[in-house]
Amino acid sequence: MGAKIIIEKDLEIPMRDGCVLRGDLFRPDTPEKLPVLLARTPYDKKFPQIAYNMLDVIRAAERGYNVMIVDCRGRFASDGVFTCFVDEGRDGYDTIEWAARQPWADGQVGMFGASYVGATQWLAAIETPPSLKVMVPSITASDYHDGWTYQGGAFSLFFNVSWVMTTLGLGRLMRERDQNPAATKELAVVMSSIDSMRQVTEYLPLREFPMFQNGAPYFFDWLAHPYYDHYWRTLCIEEAYERVNVPTLNIGGWYDIFQRGTIRNYQGMKTRGGQSGARRPRLVMGPWHHTLPLASLVGQVDMGFRSSYVSIDYDGMQLDYFDHWLKRKRNGADSDRPVKVYVMGANQWREEADWPLPGTEWRRYYLHSRGKANSAYGDGILALEAPEHEPPDSFLYNPLNPVPTVGGGLCCYPNALQGGAFDQSNVEHRADVLVYSTPPLAEELEVTGPIKLTLYASSSAPDTDFTAKLVDVSECGFARNLTDGIIRARIRESQSQPKLMTPGKVYEFNIDMCSTSNLFKVGHRIRLEVSSSNFPRFDRNPNTGHEQFADAETRPALQTVLHERAYPSYLTLPIIPPNR
Repeated sequence: MGAKIIIEKDLEIPMRDGCVLRGDLFRPDTPEKLPVLLARTPYDKKFPQIAYNMLDVIRAAERGYNVMIVDCRGRFASDGVFTCFVDEGRDGYDTIEWAARQPWADGQVGMFGASYVGATQWLAAIETPPSLKVMVPSITASDYHDGWTYQGGAFSLFFNVSWVMTTLGLGRLMRERDQNPAATKELAVVMSSIDSMRQVTEYLPLREFPMFQNGAPYFFDWLAHPYYDHYWRTLCIEEAYERVNVPTLNIGGWYDIFQRGTIRNYQGMKTRGGQSGARRPRLVMGPWHHTLPLASLVGQVDMGFRSSYVSIDYDGMQLDYFDHWLKRKRNGADSDRPVKVYVMGANQWREEADWPLPGTEWRRYYLHSRGKANSAYGDGILALEAPEHEPPDSFLYNPLNPVPTVGGGLCCYPNALQGGAFDQSNVEHRADVLVYSTPPLAEELEVTGPIKLTLYASSSAPDTDFTAKLVDVSECGFARNLTDGIIRARIRESQSQPKLMTPGKVYEFNIDMCSTSNLFKVGHRIRLEVSSSNFPRFDRNPNTGHEQFADAETRPALQTVLHERAYPSYLTLPIIPPNR
């Protein structure tokens, strides 16, 4: 029988400005002083499917930890006003140091949690609280501009709308409805809008979006700061790794919306972490999308039971890491192979010495066609040979008929749009999607690492978008998306200093397609899709070149993709030799 667990509700935690936060404590019934495991959440500490799926709090308490779940400022039981991201650093510092001084604590604090509950860890850590000793951030970002709110200059529309609407917005209204009759009416409007979320995302101009004006003004702050400026710089984890003095276990998924941030946090801490312990981070990447518990069914594809929450023992993996750093247990949690990746296709885990994997061969696959790469029925080819003299490919991008989002890195309302692995065949029927494929493979080929597309293209518009998607096509024609990316033309050179294009002029676009780990089997084809929209995952570029999010007007744009000797567009893939 396990030890008796004491549960204390709504402990008051004073902040430096007098605001009081409240948290729930789960602790063993023992006089022994024990380490604290802390999660700070905006999603309601009383809601177990969100608060406790991050870690089994009873199992952690039975393991000898004091576990605290604390509502963020302005959320549910805590006082104050919630302003997304802004107060989490200071409040995190104050909460950590308060917990470390309690009579049941031994002075050491570890943090855990996923998504925004990962952000509350990083934002606290860059404030360098002395009692913070270890963190386990899962499926979370490294940059709240490019990687959370935006990607490649495009606004992460579906995520931002669905996240604010279904979690942050609903939580605020449910908190206020008993005291504020107006909140009850607003709650009814929000719930009705959730049922028609796909239609809601079509609203233009975006800066006049009809929701969130009262309850989530930070949504409009994000729109007011489309470029990387001081607003975002103060919140950027990537600029502050030197200030983070604790070891980190970073857990992410190949289909997670924050996949790139998880990997960058591992890399940044390894090369720039503050102290020797901080420079020994770990990275675990599975085939998951943005959900807890982590499941083996990812979209339409079963990735194998070995990738499931139960099989990997998600809770045990975290507790082993805490045991090593907070209780000095020698349990292998700090071994010499800090990277663990799940290779899709092979459906197996593999431990590695670093990321990117040592021994990676960077191979260029050049785009080819006779000028008719439009759709899967066209003549687009991926090949290792560089092009010579070839006609370009062209397509018309119409913002009123954008390429629909089918799977990928999505959050936060699967009833309207599901993330993960899906068949892209319907997307590939469209004439505004260029499709380039290899012949069926004669040998297995593993691709594990970051993916990049170097694209030479022009447009009839002064500003537009280009998108790219890597696809694994099976012998039966199932076209499974692996990873993707987008670039808004005006930020092609700088996230801070936008530059419009000269219509008709050829530019080089470097599209970060994030990373994957996939074994392309014999008979499968490697495929690249190129287009100009992925809606509603990203906002539609209206092609006008006007100030961002001010347009209700849209214009079609003629896009031209070049692949010739002077402009050799190519996809760079990280190939893992079979016997390295």
